[in-house]
Amino acid sequence: MTFGSHATTFAGRPVVQVPADGPLPIVDGPVAWRFAYWEFDAGAEEKGAEGFRDAFDRFVELAGPAVEALVVGSWGYAAFNTAPIAQLCAAAPRLPNLRALFLGDITFDECEISWMKVGDVSPLLAAYPGLEVLRVRGGEDFEFSPVRHGRLRELTVQSGGLGRDFVGAVLDSELPALSDLELWLGTPDYGGDTTVADLAPLLAGQRFPALRRLGLRNAEIADDLAEALASAPVVARLTRLDLSLGTLGDRGAAALAGGQPLTHLAMLDLHHHYISAELAAALPGALPGVRVDLSEPKEADEDDGETYRYTAVSE
Repeated sequence: MTFGSHATTFAGRPVVQVPADGPLPIVDGPVAWRFAYWEFDAGAEEKGAEGFRDAFDRFVELAGPAVEALVVGSWGYAAFNTAPIAQLCAAAPRLPNLRALFLGDITFDECEISWMKVGDVSPLLAAYPGLEVLRVRGGEDFEFSPVRHGRLRELTVQSGGLGRDFVGAVLDSELPALSDLELWLGTPDYGGDTTVADLAPLLAGQRFPALRRLGLRNAEIADDLAEALASAPVVARLTRLDLSLGTLGDRGAAALAGGQPLTHLAMLDLHHHYISAELAAALPGALPGVRVDLSEPKEADEDDGETYRYTAVSE
């Protein structure tokens, strides 16, 4: 899977593109402003960061305190230029009402997710103590450091391969208000070396006391995750469990169906899966009252006797 289109909504608001020049468009009601700087030419490596800096400063001058939700797209060519995290942090005094931030709304035709240079995103939380929603997308030089943040409710990390150091730093953070956590674990081919053991404090319910919705998505280890979640203490306090976009097959689905009760869930999202038709047909009946998404069934590839399953997002 590749990202073929930009976000149309974010944080419950319609996304409105910031024009390259001229005044901001007149909007009706709350919106998420989308700022992007796209310059793909021979000078992108040298000019991209400078071009983004000047254009973003202009936007902040125009919008400033009115910005409550912000989507950041391309910052020049993201395979050459590291994400402008320092600039976003420096702009915090001029964006005092920012509550939701999406960094990396970049499609595959602009830059593959595994090529996106991002850096350490945790300084954004230090710079914006009022932030409630943070979504980040990236692959190369993608880092996180343990932080304490009292107001963050939703954290989404999208990647084709999320490393154990990144995941460990998230789990070592103090996020008492966090109710929604979504991690796209990916594959080892793109740096996704996180294991079930690395997630042990989360699965044991020892992290994030307000957590109610958990997504461990786009995971090559989806069957292993499902087996662990079948008895994981954290599941008892969830209302939504999401194992979609990964390689979940019959082993994982059977573990979920035969493990601890899941009928307290409002939603179990398993879409993009490799579960057999027979088990997929039986699974909703085993979970009465739970909305089970089993859409997008996939067929494993075979080559020289080997069977291959693929996550939705990798490169």
